[in-house]
Amino acid sequence: MTFVNNLPMVKFHPILYVFIAISILTGTFTELAIILSIVLFHELGHFIMANSLGWRVRRIMLWVFGGVMDTDEHGTKPIKEEMLVTLAGPCQHFIVYFLIFSLSPFDLVPASLLELAFYYNSAILLFNLLPIYPLDGGKLLFLLLSAIMPYKQAHQSIILVSMGMAIAIIFLQLFLFPFTLSALFIMVFIFLENRTEWKQRFYTFIRFLLNRYEGTTSVQTIQPIKVSANSTFMDVFAFFKREKKHPIYIIYPDEQRIVIDENECLKSYFHDNQHTQTIGETFRYQE
Repeated sequence: MTFVNNLPMVKFHPILYVFIAISILTGTFTELAIILSIVLFHELGHFIMANSLGWRVRRIMLWVFGGVMDTDEHGTKPIKEEMLVTLAGPCQHFIVYFLIFSLSPFDLVPASLLELAFYYNSAILLFNLLPIYPLDGGKLLFLLLSAIMPYKQAHQSIILVSMGMAIAIIFLQLFLFPFTLSALFIMVFIFLENRTEWKQRFYTFIRFLLNRYEGTTSVQTIQPIKVSANSTFMDVFAFFKREKKHPIYIIYPDEQRIVIDENECLKSYFHDNQHTQTIGETFRYQE
């Protein structure tokens, strides 16, 4: 009963209504119904795993060949935990394969529908594993990047890579592969989603910092950061990594140095509004 009460709201992305209209006009509504059923089952995998780990999930947004689970937990939970939630979606497709092969010897479902289900299940699985954000493959790549490089650099890198790959696939489809309007719409949509993410990258980074300031992020190891006294707070924050606690060593021109906790740095920025001063000016007198 608790699981049922925790079920999130499921909404359609506006672009999905365009595909519904196209499917009605072209007589392919059965195919679209199969696709949406598989996508919803895929997203249910993400939700079940997230719910079992105690994540707060607000809603699931569906669009053709994919969906987005809207949650506040991204960036605050351990990387391994986010990987489990991300992989839970693709794992659902193997359950679909099992159901298809289990039903195929019987006459309960027309063979043509099972063939369509097999085709679209495979297509959606492979599509979602492309290393393009916000597809599952792109999320996994982002998690891997954020495990080895600063969060800000990882976030900006995955957006740029995703936009580049979306453009490359569009050109390949136009000049090498058979053209389909639906595939073009999907890749344009993904490019625009990443373009929006790029415009909002500063706010995403600030949210990441606020979560650290409020103590809601996971910490596994300690990694010192050495910065010049002339560095701004944002220069320092650009070195912050997920799951790392950062003692900050401030190096002054006379080679003297002091060490401060990252929480002092975050407090000065968010609570004391030290936005224009350098880190050396702010903490000089704590030497």
